[in-house]
Amino acid sequence: MTADIRRIDDRISVAPQITPWDVSEIARAGFVAIVNNRPDDEEAGQPEGAEIRAAAEAAGLSYTEIPITHAGFSFPQVEAMAAALDAAGGPVLAYCRSGTRSCNLWALASAKAGGDPDELVAKGAGAGYDLSGIRPLLDQLSGQA
Repeated sequence: MTADIRRIDDRISVAPQITPWDVSEIARAGFVAIVNNRPDDEEAGQPEGAEIRAAAEAAGLSYTEIPITHAGFSFPQVEAMAAALDAAGGPVLAYCRSGTRSCNLWALASAKAGGDPDELVAKGAGAGYDLSGIRPLLDQLSGQA
């Protein structure tokens, strides 16, 4: 597979930018949904979300766009990620430019749902992502602040 998929747990994996050509392999790998956390036109030459949506739908996968700009995360985005994870009914692949925003958004949504911040940070680290920068938000969302 050309996509660098990093498994966080049975429910979610994250990846840097995927292409429409990766989608059939993503489906064969057992994913049932794709979440795009990257805004269109962030970088020259990146595939448009509509292209990936079309490939996902053709492969029988659900597709959700929750773009995260460099302005950071908002509560509606956290809510949308939680809803996308809940609606998927199986493994989700979330992607952005490097996978970092996708991992962060998953962690924030998981903390809001009652996830333990220590476990979330450990899962992120296991996938190669440092969540220490959002640890105060994780604590706050989980009610442990």
